[in-house]
Amino acid sequence: MRNVFMLTLLLVLAGVTAPTMTLAQNAVTNSAIVPVPKLENDFYDWYQRHAQVKELIKKQPVDLVFIGDSITHMFGSPLPSPVQRGQAVWERYYGTRNAVNLGFGWDRTQNVLWRLENGEFEGLHPKAVVLLIGTNNRTGTKNARENTPAEIAEGIEAICKAVHAKAPACKIVLVSVLPRSPAHFVAPIREINRSIIKLESLGYVTFLDLWPAFADPDGLPKKELMADTVHPSEKGYQVWAETMEPLLAKLLAGGKKTE
Repeated sequence: MRNVFMLTLLLVLAGVTAPTMTLAQNAVTNSAIVPVPKLENDFYDWYQRHAQVKELIKKQPVDLVFIGDSITHMFGSPLPSPVQRGQAVWERYYGTRNAVNLGFGWDRTQNVLWRLENGEFEGLHPKAVVLLIGTNNRTGTKNARENTPAEIAEGIEAICKAVHAKAPACKIVLVSVLPRSPAHFVAPIREINRSIIKLESLGYVTFLDLWPAFADPDGLPKKELMADTVHPSEKGYQVWAETMEPLLAKLLAGGKKTE
């Protein structure tokens, strides 16, 4: 915030006009931590899903919450969705565990922060939250600029703290940002993951590193686990669930997957 103030002061002294000042301020403000609703169109109705989630959490007990973007969205859920590539895996592992899916296609960290502030976590006190977010922040559009790895890590930290503020007893499983193609994504994603593993120091976050399971030697996603360049196939969701299961079983203490 001090940087924004100093830049604004310098621009005023230089006689820069208001529209130009706004653009300059946006350039130094971390958009990844500023809550906003829907930014992009995708394969579903964003606001409809937001309303459906708020109704669902009023109707069922919630012990486990998944939060994220389309990678999480496509995993599966009691809610209807045009695309659910991991539904069979979801049913097997989470169908009897009072789980809800707060994954929204094309979401960035700032969208998640808005959703948490606007009813999607209202009254919830789950035992565990599984958080996977950040890959879309690396793609800029006319609606939102690309964020740096450091900015994305700050956005993920803000989400962890927002969840903790609403449910202090909840443990967060922070999943590493998954590898994606093409190759220019490799280095930034690795940098994000090196940063967010440090969030374990908060005391309520456990970092789950899926990179070894999903990345090939070049840091690109293993083709046999992916439906496309970003999203896992059913086999990929199975690997995610299997890798996470020992940790979740401990955190949920009693809630078991369907055999």
